[in-house]
Amino acid sequence: MFVKNINECAEFIANDGCLIREWIHPKNDSVDLPYSVAMATVEIGKQSYKHKLEQTEVYIVFSGEGVMHIDDEEQDVIPGEAILVPAEATQWIENSGDEELCFIAIVNPPWSDEGDIRVED
Repeated sequence: MFVKNINECAEFIANDGCLIREWIHPKNDSVDLPYSVAMATVEIGKQSYKHKLEQTEVYIVFSGEGVMHIDDEEQDVIPGEAILVPAEATQWIENSGDEELCFIAIVNPPWSDEGDIRVED
């Protein structure tokens, strides 16, 4: 049985500027999965950098409010919503609320620093 508490996961700032805790990742854990799962946080009044992933990603918002940007589209997002981010799409998320914006990021294949590329304006 595999059980891992999020509080056991070290925090780091990803290339997109989000505070990340890699909850489940095949490179860190003895799991045979084709994806990774992380918790991401964006502080009040902040946003992630514009970036692209080589992988497909799903965000599941569980607290806070924000605006999700994918290529030329944008939409307000709230807890309970899932967002599909296609591979290679330019994306960023901004915290538009009065509390931290927190979401789960599921990345397939698993997230890698090398595949997380900032996009310049």
